[in-house]
Amino acid sequence: MQIKGWATAPAVGLAFLSCATGSAGAEDAKPSYPSMAPLAQYQMASPADEIALARSAAPPSISGDAEILVLGAHGYETAVKGKNGFVCLVERSWASGLDDPNFWNPKLRAPQCLNAAAARTVLPAYLERTEWVLAGVSLSDVMARTPTDAVASREPALGAMCYMMSKQQYLSDSGAHHWHPHLMFYIAHADAAGWGADLPDSPVDSGQGKFEPFRTFFVPIAKWSDGTSAVMEMH
Repeated sequence: MQIKGWATAPAVGLAFLSCATGSAGAEDAKPSYPSMAPLAQYQMASPADEIALARSAAPPSISGDAEILVLGAHGYETAVKGKNGFVCLVERSWASGLDDPNFWNPKLRAPQCLNAAAARTVLPAYLERTEWVLAGVSLSDVMARTPTDAVASREPALGAMCYMMSKQQYLSDSGAHHWHPHLMFYIAHADAAGWGADLPDSPVDSGQGKFEPFRTFFVPIAKWSDGTSAVMEMH
């Protein structure tokens, strides 16, 4: 899929995956990542560091009471139990499209905070893929296991959305490494025209993978989760 100003690759059956790991200028990145790096390179220095980065995906009023997941040796584990239905985590490079050259980039970090609807119906596919790659499943086998038709792809629940407002996000080896702070909305059987998305001067971008029965809408916002302005970066 191609987001305006944001280079991404198709993510078959997993629209939210390519939402997370593309960024402006990514097409100019030079490093090559042909295979998975040692697990330690994908892990953060400590669970506390990962918890803090995960919480930075949304304002403290939201992430402060959210469930926090951290990456373990075999998959994501609950580090903090939540109270408000939101789930925050730091996605890694295998959240990318299956033909994205950054699929194994160990530097990528994509803090996200999903509401209850998205955590229930959008997040599980990424968590499952994480278990595959940490178990040593090759990229070709990941492709084989990934749904290749809309019927097999799970539709997001009504109201599914996600915060991606961390100033510390690392989505590309190029430029500032991040995109604008933004919100993502996962809508089944939607078209861009109904949102006025992808039009000249529209603040709404969208993307949809080839086999996905839903579209993801991206709405850039003016502040990072810490309250600092991102307006200058949005020009």
